[in-house]
Amino acid sequence: MPVILYEGPQLSQSQREAMIKGFTEVACKVMPEIPKEAFYVFIRDHPDEKIGVGGLPLPEYWLNYEKSSCH
Repeated sequence: MPVILYEGPQLSQSQREAMIKGFTEVACKVMPEIPKEAFYVFIRDHPDEKIGVGGLPLPEYWLNYEKSSCH
């Protein structure tokens, strides 16, 4: 039972479904000897406020990133 784990920002239901399908498809291409039914995909998504990057909550990090990047 190979396990694929996504842990990151919160996803919508359609994004979760796409991640599950996409991860499974890629894993099957890389390991064709394993049937797709053997792959387990776990999604642990978290609200942005509960994620920190560079010492900042994710929403604050993105605000600083947007201000500092050239568009």
